[in-house]
Amino acid sequence: MKIYTKTGDQGKTSLFGGTRVPKHHIRIESYGTVDELNSYLGLIRDQQIDQNYKTFLADIQYDLFTVGAILATPHENEMLKNGQPRLNIQRIEEKDIEKLELAMDAMNESLPPMTNFVLPGGHTTVSYCHIARCVCRRAERLAVHLNEIDPIDERVLQYLNRLSDYLFVLARKLTFDLQAEEVKWIPKKNS
Repeated sequence: MKIYTKTGDQGKTSLFGGTRVPKHHIRIESYGTVDELNSYLGLIRDQQIDQNYKTFLADIQYDLFTVGAILATPHENEMLKNGQPRLNIQRIEEKDIEKLELAMDAMNESLPPMTNFVLPGGHTTVSYCHIARCVCRRAERLAVHLNEIDPIDERVLQYLNRLSDYLFVLARKLTFDLQAEEVKWIPKKNS
């Protein structure tokens, strides 16, 4: 299979189902940003972190491929004429959202309470988590915009929202585990 097809040379690409759209289409921006997020999660997994985090992040990466496939499928192409789902993949389910919540709850048990906003940084791995969190928020904003134009499964929106929260808590937990400094944002007083 060749990687290049030359079908996108004029600035258009195909969605799942064959519809051709410009490469700047909100649907392409949505799943492209999820793909970018997935790459950052791979970068975090490549760091010297506990294997449990690596395994959990790999599971999230699989979920993000599911999210990308859902976002790449226009609403009118979701079902076949016989009512069966066109995508023969798992969907994002409530349990996928709950696993993120449970992971956050478990990490929070060993963390000091937050009393201020936290500045990104303190350790390279922590910074990668914050970058991933910001990309996740962008993916969520784009998916919300897409949903206003062409409805998508609401669990995709919930998943992206919860994932950005998870990445924030992971950044705090890795700061703790790596014994890095968590820098609090304290507003400067006007002089």
